[in-house]
Order: sequence, then C-alpha cells, then structure tokens
Amino acid sequence: MGSGRVCSAVASLLLLWLGVAAAQGASSWKTLSGGAPAIIAKGGFSGIFPDSSEYAYQFAMVASSPDTILYCDVRLTKDGLGVCLPDIKMDNCTNIADFYAQGKKSYLVNGVSTTGWFSVDYNGTELSQVSLKQAIYSRTPRFDPSFFPLLAVEDVSSKFNPPGLWLNIQHDSFYSQFNMSMRKYVLSVSKRVIVDYISSPEASFLTSLARRLSNTTKLVFRFLDEAALEPSTNQTYGSMLTNLTFVKTFASGILVPKKYIWPVSSDNYLEPYTSIVDDAHKAGLEIYAADFANDVVLSYNHSYDPLAESLSYIDNGSFSVDGILTDFPVTPSMAVGCFSNLNKSNTDHGKPLIISHNGASGDYPGCTDLAYQKAVDDGADVIDCPVQVTKDGIPICMGSINLMDGTTVGQSSFASQTAVIKDIESVVGVFTFNLTWDEMVNSLKPKISAPFFSTFGLDRNPRYRNAGNFMRLSDFLDFSKDKDLSGIMISVEHAAFMAEELGFDVVDSVIKALDVSGYHNQTAQKVMIQSTNSSVLEKFKQQTKYDLVYMVNEDVRDVAASSLDDIKKFAVAVSVDTSSVFPANHQFTTNATNLVQSLQKAGLSVYAYTLMNEFISQPYDFFSDATAQINAYARGIGVNGLITDFPATARRYKSNSCMNMGKKTPNFMAPAHPGDLLQIISKPAQPPALAPAPLLTEADVSEPPLPAARSINGSTAPAPSSTCRMQTRAPILAALAMLCACLLL
Repeated sequence: MGSGRVCSAVASLLLLWLGVAAAQGASSWKTLSGGAPAIIAKGGFSGIFPDSSEYAYQFAMVASSPDTILYCDVRLTKDGLGVCLPDIKMDNCTNIADFYAQGKKSYLVNGVSTTGWFSVDYNGTELSQVSLKQAIYSRTPRFDPSFFPLLAVEDVSSKFNPPGLWLNIQHDSFYSQFNMSMRKYVLSVSKRVIVDYISSPEASFLTSLARRLSNTTKLVFRFLDEAALEPSTNQTYGSMLTNLTFVKTFASGILVPKKYIWPVSSDNYLEPYTSIVDDAHKAGLEIYAADFANDVVLSYNHSYDPLAESLSYIDNGSFSVDGILTDFPVTPSMAVGCFSNLNKSNTDHGKPLIISHNGASGDYPGCTDLAYQKAVDDGADVIDCPVQVTKDGIPICMGSINLMDGTTVGQSSFASQTAVIKDIESVVGVFTFNLTWDEMVNSLKPKISAPFFSTFGLDRNPRYRNAGNFMRLSDFLDFSKDKDLSGIMISVEHAAFMAEELGFDVVDSVIKALDVSGYHNQTAQKVMIQSTNSSVLEKFKQQTKYDLVYMVNEDVRDVAASSLDDIKKFAVAVSVDTSSVFPANHQFTTNATNLVQSLQKAGLSVYAYTLMNEFISQPYDFFSDATAQINAYARGIGVNGLITDFPATARRYKSNSCMNMGKKTPNFMAPAHPGDLLQIISKPAQPPALAPAPLLTEADVSEPPLPAARSINGSTAPAPSSTCRMQTRAPILAALAMLCACLLL
C-alpha cells in the first residue's frame, strides 16, 4: 500500500473513533490529588500496532481518553538522538537484522552480558531505513510489512501533540560505556519539548535531574522486580519499598508492577492487596501501576475481563492508583470515564437482554446450582436450561447430551460405555441417556467448560473445576421462579432422536414440568423455548403460548424472504452466531452483515451467541476486551439480547454511565467499525479474502413434523433402539476418553 493510501485509510479509521465529548469524570477519587487516574499508553496502542510506531501513537490519541499520556522508552543513537524503542535490544522490535546482518554485538547491560543489535551502534541516518515491528509474538504481525520509522522524542511531541508526554529512561548507566550521557540528553530535549513525566529505575539518575527541570515535570521512580538490585544504592527494590520517604527526596511518584499492589498466588488467584498505595500516598508520592495488557492470562478472579482488572485498581472502595500504564489504553479509558462509581444495585431488564449460557458457565461448571446462582447474582435477565434426558427418563439441565463435555464421566466406571452415535455427533461420548439420575449424581462430578484450554492453555476458575451440583429441569424451575429475572430460556435439541430411539417425548416432558412448576399460569417471568429445529418449535406453538426462539446453528450472511416468512410462523426471536453478525478473517472483522437488520425489520428479536471473555474469542477489532465486543453488538448493531458465559460483564455494560449520552458519548465508547483494521493492513500482508457465508433459505428452516415417541414395553428406562447407528464400544475408545479427560483436569 502506498504511503498516501495508508494515511488515507488510517485517517478514515481514526476519524470514525473521534467522539464529541471527553470522558465523564467520576465524582470522587482516592488518588493523591483527588483527580481521575491517568491513562498512560505504553508505546501508544501497542496491543494492536508495533510499540512506539506512528500508528500506535496516533490510534492511542483518538481511540482512548482525550487526556491519554503517550509513553516513550528512550534509547540513544550513536549521534545522540533519542528514539522511542520498547527494548534496549532492537532484535525483536525492529527489522534491523535485514539491513545490518553482521551488526550483532555483546555489551554489559546492568552488569549482565547481553547480545543483540543496539541503537548506540548506528546514527540516525543509518536507522532511517529500519522499521518497527510487533515484538510480542502472540500478537498479530500483519501490520509489520508497513513501514514504521523509528520516532524521535521530538517527533512524538510534534506529530501527536499529546496532552502528556512520559519518557522512561531504563538504562542510564548503560550509555556511560560509550561516553554518552542520558542526563544531558534529557536536560537538552526538555528545552525543546514539554516533558510531563520522566521515569527511571535508577535513583542516582533521577537525583541528578532534581531541581534542573521545570517544576511541571514529574520524576517517577520505577520499581523493578522486588529481588533485583537498584544499581546506585545496591539495595533490592523490595527493600526500597520500606523507605518511601527516601524515594520522596528525589521523586514525586513511583511506578510499580501491578503485582506489587495485588499479589497473585501460584495458581493465579488474587491475594489480599498490599498497603503500598496507602504507603505511597502517606509519603506524598503518586503511584502508577504497570504491566496492563488485555491479551494475557489475568487472575482468575477477573474472569478474563480486563475492564474488571482496571476497575480493581481504581474503583474498589479502598484505594485508587494515580495512573495505569497499559498496552490497551481504551480499557482504562472506559474504566475511568464510564464504569467507575456505578449504581450496582440497579437491575434493568431492558434491551439488550442478558441471557446466560448454561448459567455463568465461564466461572463455574455449566448448568450447576453454582452457575445458576452466580448468573442471578451477576444480573442475568434470563437464565437457561438445555434439556437432556437420563436413562430413567428424567429431564435434566446439561450443556451437552454428551457427558464427556461437562462431567467427569471419563474418569468413572462408565467410561467403558463410550460410543459414537452418528445421529447425534461424530465424536466419542458417553451420553446422558446411558446413566440414570442417581448414577450421575452419585458417580460423576460436573466439569467446567474450558473451550480454549487444549489449544491456548486458557483455563477457567480451576479451583472450582468440579464444583456444584447437577440440576434436574424441575430443580431449575423451582430455583428460578422466585428470582429477579425477566424470564427463563429452555433449549431443546435432539428431540427426534429422543422420540425415535429412546421413546422419550421431550416436548411433552418440558410442557409438563412447566405446568407442574406453575409457569403456565404466571406472568412475572417470560418462558422462552429455544431450538435449532423448527419442528420442535412448531410443536410447542401448537400446545403452548410461550415465546419461541429459533437458533440458527450455521454461519449465514442474511436471510431469504421466503425463510423469514417461515420463521415468523413459529418464532418471535432468532438466535444467531456472533460470526454471522461480524464475519472475521484471521481474527479481523471484515464487515457487518445485514442479518440482524433483516430479522428485526421482519419483527423478530435477535440474540447473539455465544459471547465469552477470553481475548482469543474476540477479533482484534474489539481490542481483546469483552466490553468493547459487547458494545459493538449492543450499540453498534443493536441486537436485542446477548447470550453469554459471563453475565457479569454484560450486566456491568448495561449499567455504564455513558449508556445514554447520545452524541456526547466519548470516543472510547464508540462501537468498533468492522473492517477498518483489516483495511489498513498493507496489501501483501492481508489474508486471502473469504467467500461470503450463504443465505438462510427456506430449505434450511423447514422440517417434517416431529415423530411420535416409540412405545417402550414395561418400565424399561429409555435406551437407544436396535436401529440406532451406534458403533461397537471399544476398549481403546474408553482409554482415549479417560486420557483426554485426565489432561483437562
């Protein structure tokens, strides 16, 4: 892509994100000054673009709070130019090896021999052809082929005119080996550029600057690992924490790793917060927290929700840090501007509906009492029960008919019953109808869903991996009817199989359970029945007046007029996969389809499924932040409901103070515009275009009526008939099943 086209595309993207108003200030803060915490963009918006690149700085200025501070890690070149580079070694963060293949050298860095390419070996002219690139390999490299020249400190100031500029000087003593003085450089550049913050982990460096800079420049002492030695005092950083009055003699603030404030246990759970924030404030020091990134494994207490993590440092009722240093400045911008000091007792059951997916299944094993209770506590509007049937004909709530998915059956004596039933799915399983209710309760435990564990190692709440109790449909109905809910959703799948092979009429059983529980003659809670089978919903329509929801279980780009007419005959709402709303290509959204608009225009409500907090589940356009994703579906597209594993995240979104600001909505709460990030990738690096998804047609929707349940002689419990296409059970399948299950425990 030519430079003019790149700039044009970037400008289009950035202008879209510009808001009308600045962030809404909280009424009071527990910061040292009493003002709102600062948002410091480390190398710009480095969670998406290469750290310290023009795109990163520019995007941070327009996609975040308007008072966002730009942060630059300063490195010196051979001719004394100060450039912004995230690492003293240029190997990973630039393509310097492509130009100077023989330039690798070894130097002492803080007493440690370090090998790589260093900026001190090249002058500004020699580095003018070098381009920045993404240094963190887990992040997308697709922007790397664009040319990102190294930016001098003066460039950052003049190009972006930031409201605050933060210079971090990480290795002052390193440059003395080359008869260079970082101190002289800082004093010189501060005469040409307004520098608001200077941080360093070297006390002697900051002491040398004291009283030589403008009174408006804040000196911040940066704490490294507690066991590391501070070079000028030869004390550990941990020991220096006990003498903050000394730090106050040369600094006005401290910058600490976030774990200094909220320690994390060896199994990744938060421990009690320390007194460091209060200690710093008592010493008259501001305290800034570092190491915030959305695309990493957060403490399990935060349920993969980076906004929740930010709020825990600024709005916890006990303390507030004075600023957050982050790779994703949009998240603390939302935290400060729209999500602090909220009225958490307000439960609004309006649009978009928050519909649980197997309860709060992101935090507890799905469809257990714990998952349902947490969904209610977290503010779900609707809780759901996917109905399966046991061997003795009891309807239960279970996320899958295959017990391998949500229980410990793989480690039980029932693992020998593994089989493949092609009428259900093509993978090995032990199914709910293989066990009686008593066998299930007495021999199995629930197992939390972890959809990204096997591929990415992202676990969910492992301390409670097998917690909670299984629920029958009757238990679920008894639990839900006195809760503050707008309704319940019951999902019915495999109804034809149950009728033909098990002799079980699941529709009649659900209707009977609802009647017995009193749901058929109450109006306090809406009853919703969801299915991917039109035949199921048509049978419910013939016998009840419940709200029927048709679930589309394939990616589609729109709906044909003929199928719309068909759906409206039996449903009032449609559930669609998130990828049918915002298709993605290699994790970049390509466009917004017309699907939601077409369904709503026909008078059908639309629910998007399944929203998850794990950053790997979200396209890059949502900045690895579940709240930004929700915003795109709720405010950007206007879906009527969100089906989610994490109701708490959706509830907090509905409570945010920027919800009804209209044209005054701050820029960081503007919904992501699909396809914009993809468009600014240079042409050679763009992924191959994908074929569009098909239309949902009448043939996809229409089905023959459900078969009648086959009769079962005597009192024999449901079991597959001899005509069921079941493979022979094999010991090797059982062994494999047990091995796979053990790996997940």
